[in-house]
Amino acid sequence: MMSLEFAVAAALFAGVVAYAVLGGADFGSGFHDLTAGGARRGAPLRTLIDHSIGPVWEANHVWLIYVLVMWWTGFPESFAATMTTLYVPFVLALVGIVLRGASFAFRKYSETLWQAKLFGVVFATSSVLAPFFLGTIVGALASGRVPADGNGDPWSSWINPTALLTGCISVGTCAFLAATFLTADAARRGENALAAKLRIRSLVVGAGTGIVVFAGLIPIEHDAPTFWDGLTSRAAPVMALSALGGIATLVLLWRGRFGPARLAAVVAVAAVMAGWGIGQYPWVLVDQVSIADGAGARATLQGLLVAVGIAAVIVGPALGYLFYLTQSPEWNGEARGGVEAGEGGSIRRGDSHWSGRLGN
Repeated sequence: MMSLEFAVAAALFAGVVAYAVLGGADFGSGFHDLTAGGARRGAPLRTLIDHSIGPVWEANHVWLIYVLVMWWTGFPESFAATMTTLYVPFVLALVGIVLRGASFAFRKYSETLWQAKLFGVVFATSSVLAPFFLGTIVGALASGRVPADGNGDPWSSWINPTALLTGCISVGTCAFLAATFLTADAARRGENALAAKLRIRSLVVGAGTGIVVFAGLIPIEHDAPTFWDGLTSRAAPVMALSALGGIATLVLLWRGRFGPARLAAVVAVAAVMAGWGIGQYPWVLVDQVSIADGAGARATLQGLLVAVGIAAVIVGPALGYLFYLTQSPEWNGEARGGVEAGEGGSIRRGDSHWSGRLGN
């Protein structure tokens, strides 16, 4: 029978997986914004990014709030220990999230091209840095560098092989998800040339991320032995599923099956996150605090599960309907006026913040 502590931990980790998939796709769009090219060449891709993540980028952060609240309420001592040890990457990730959101909004309403460029660079750069620092936090926890009593080394705790590799994997995974999602969005809107370019991006980023994920396991064996034992034993089938999902995504992208490729990419990312959690089980802080030992009061855990059930009923359908609307023909049909090349190569789009600025 599932223990109360494990049920709360599972509910918490479900939020981690949801944030990795949904928030990760949003973060990854910043990578492609950063590498889209100059104002004129990158305008079609940046317009697609605005259209694709505009309705959902704030909603996806509900999962980060959910995870933090569940963690500090359900496992308060490990939360305190983590915050007093890993405050540097936490602050840097938070700064990245705030700058990313503010710049994304300000870029849309910029009056000149140079302002749009400035806010665009801040948006794109912070979209890469935020998942990197969040990834280093995950790696620090998995490698057992957060002591149970907190106040661990504020630098070596996250500047080490496992944490840095996890940060890189986080950035690559986000970029892979975003590329796959954007490719499908471009194809749905009838922007076939852009979809073809994004298809190549997705294949390159996906192959590169896969190599980093599995090559990165090599130093983990020596740097985080307890975590490594879990990955290579009970988590091995789930990690294999992730590899199959990644390969399936690449095959589907190669064949132009963009809709199914999105589903396969979600499976790949969700599986690698689930494998990471299974590999770390039964620890909250590896080699320091277990799930059973670090759980809060029983009444608190019961209250959390009740709150999770209520949230699932209220918030879940609302988020589902929001995602449904963003994929509906009405939403995408309105945008099908799309990005068009006008005379002299100028970019025209009625609702784009790039409109009318390329000559400025």
